[in-house]
Amino acid sequence: MKSSRPYVQIAPDVLERARQIDLLSYLRAYEPSNLVKAKGTTNVYCTAEHDSLKISNGKWYWWSRGFGGYSALDYLMKVKEYGFIEAVEILTGQTMAEWEPPPPAMKKDEPKVLLLPPKNKNCDRVTEYLFGRGIDYQLIQDCIADGVIFESADYHNAVFVGKDESGTTKYAACRGTVGSFKGDAAGSDKRYSFRLLAGEPKDTLHLFEAAIDLLSYATYLKWEGKDYKAENLLSLSGVYQPKKEIKDSKIPVALTTFLNANPEIKTIYLHLDKDKAGRLCTVALKELLQKDYRIVDEPPPVGKDFNDFLMSYLGLERQKPKRERGDVR
Repeated sequence: MKSSRPYVQIAPDVLERARQIDLLSYLRAYEPSNLVKAKGTTNVYCTAEHDSLKISNGKWYWWSRGFGGYSALDYLMKVKEYGFIEAVEILTGQTMAEWEPPPPAMKKDEPKVLLLPPKNKNCDRVTEYLFGRGIDYQLIQDCIADGVIFESADYHNAVFVGKDESGTTKYAACRGTVGSFKGDAAGSDKRYSFRLLAGEPKDTLHLFEAAIDLLSYATYLKWEGKDYKAENLLSLSGVYQPKKEIKDSKIPVALTTFLNANPEIKTIYLHLDKDKAGRLCTVALKELLQKDYRIVDEPPPVGKDFNDFLMSYLGLERQKPKRERGDVR
């Protein structure tokens, strides 16, 4: 259904109106028979055509295909395969031309719902994948038993779970065991990213960009005869982007949340990537945190990240990402 029409210029205000329309509002107005409330939920919807396409918190995600979006425009182009012009015209028709987004206060009152991918019956592929990245086998099994790692049933992704202080699941990062897919589950609360915390109070924190870097460091500690369970290990769920002016930057919300909940922390070890983005992040965090904490910069001794270092430390060679038939991400 992609358009072959010549280029048409769209007025900025028309385009902005189209981009503001969320999928739930569009379906209620234009495809009410295609809108279905997901079973066992209060404010999560799916479509009658695609029951794995879930809608919540102003976002949508098509789990069986491994992609999603924020707006009705994304839906019309990615799912319905309309061309850009046709999609904008549909959304700016007479009915929707008068549509206005709800006030922010209404959105704040809506509870955030985490849409976890369905769990696979076992974690064999995830275990094989992580073990192939050098992660300690028993560490993997402990994380699976604790419910902070599982394997999704659709694409067999590794899912890294973040929980709040009460143990409630609040966040999930999905990482392809085949290909290079990465993404957060819809409704993820970035305040509670993947972490492994010390069993007893500890005044130090080790910070990483991603879950696999964190697990790599825990494995390294174990190989060095140290107990990783005696350390606080926190990931930022991806690279942190400071502002151009560092003084205008904000501390990542996952780190702020952890520090507020753990006032005993005095020293923070930064184990961020040794690329341009990682070093910029390190510089920003040192400037923002040094007044209140002792900051220690400990990037990986070898390679770009701590998994590179672990693979080198163990004498292993990282395999190039594979793609399987049907992997559309």
